[in-house]
Amino acid sequence: MKQQSITSLPPSPEAARRARMIKYSVAMGIRMVCIVLLLFVHDWWLLVCAAGAIVLPYFAVVVANVHGGAPAGTVLRPGAIEVYRKPDDKDQK
Repeated sequence: MKQQSITSLPPSPEAARRARMIKYSVAMGIRMVCIVLLLFVHDWWLLVCAAGAIVLPYFAVVVANVHGGAPAGTVLRPGAIEVYRKPDDKDQK
């Protein structure tokens, strides 16, 4: 059986959750900037900021939940359980 490597395991749920929260928070921060800029910009920049404020929540959720990076190898399970019997008195002679 092949030895299990720690690098072939997927990230822990806590690490994956933290990465998703960082991605989502960055996207929502950009959205807040777009909302504030709506008060100060004019002309076609107003449309760009409005589109960012409206569309970014959808993309933030999609990007935060997408599994990025190289595909992790399959996690190997240990082999089947083998039952060993106690040697008989005949086997010891």
